[in-house]
Amino acid sequence: MAIKSRHCCTSFIFLLLPLLLQFYSAESDLQLNYYAHSCPNAEEIIKQQVIKLYNKHGNTAVSWVRNLFHDCVVKSCDASLLLETVSGIESEQKSDRSFGMRNFKYVKTIKDALEAECPMTVSCADIVSLSARDGIVLLGGPRIEMKTGRKDSKGSYLSEVKSSIPNHNDSIQSVLSRFQSIGIDTQGTVALLGAHSVGRVHCVNLVHRLYPTVDPTLDPDYAEYLKGRCPSPDPDPEAVLYSRNDRETPMILDNMYYKNLLKHKGLLMIDQELTSDPTTSTFVEKMAADNGYFHDQFARAVVLLSENNPLTGDEGEIRKDCRFVNSD
Repeated sequence: MAIKSRHCCTSFIFLLLPLLLQFYSAESDLQLNYYAHSCPNAEEIIKQQVIKLYNKHGNTAVSWVRNLFHDCVVKSCDASLLLETVSGIESEQKSDRSFGMRNFKYVKTIKDALEAECPMTVSCADIVSLSARDGIVLLGGPRIEMKTGRKDSKGSYLSEVKSSIPNHNDSIQSVLSRFQSIGIDTQGTVALLGAHSVGRVHCVNLVHRLYPTVDPTLDPDYAEYLKGRCPSPDPDPEAVLYSRNDRETPMILDNMYYKNLLKHKGLLMIDQELTSDPTTSTFVEKMAADNGYFHDQFARAVVLLSENNPLTGDEGEIRKDCRFVNSD
């Protein structure tokens, strides 16, 4: 009887094993140094290209971080964001959630350097992730160990962008809910919003806090400064009308963002709401007090974001040109 029982347990384990392997396959296909044999210099090539582009166009570093967020939060980290509108594909870049995004053309610069070294080997999805990693370092942020092995999608998801990417005036609870749906907890979400420490915001996304009346949660002096940057309640979206996210360290990814929030100098509604919601305010205070803590939580959250539902194995392709799916 005992022998029969052991036989049944063994049979059950063998039946269960394929299911377990299937469940963990996507995660296990991502690994550190995925290109160690197929393209040993891949990560160094990306790093050097990111540095060159940063030295020539400093704002590219911010673009790489934003690309990671906009790509990975929509369905998967699969470079669908990079696809241009062609027959059968509508680019995610057409969404109003992509307003102000730029420097996509320089992704081709990075991809061309990789293709010259290792043709059809390194995915555009991994370029999105690794360029963000290297851009974060150039912005004074933490060095993040990031797995690779992603494949590229064969389609875009324009129709899903609005439901996937939070808007600047969404409630903090809806933002937390969205991030939790992809495995990022509250303190990770608060840390990711710290990316607003760098870059700038167009007046189109600011004027509702200034006109017809000033948002009472804004510091009055700061509100006057913003009115100087955005003098009209109806700014031209094509005009150069911006305010820096952080006036003191505008191109450094640091905890000045959280210090500003505590002074009622949050630029966007979603920023300032972090201090008024009890589920997030404690983390704001901790990150404002400790830049190392902010960096640790930011690094952890970026890894979780970068590993959201990747395409691996035969699920996608390696695009030759990140702007277009491969022709059959």
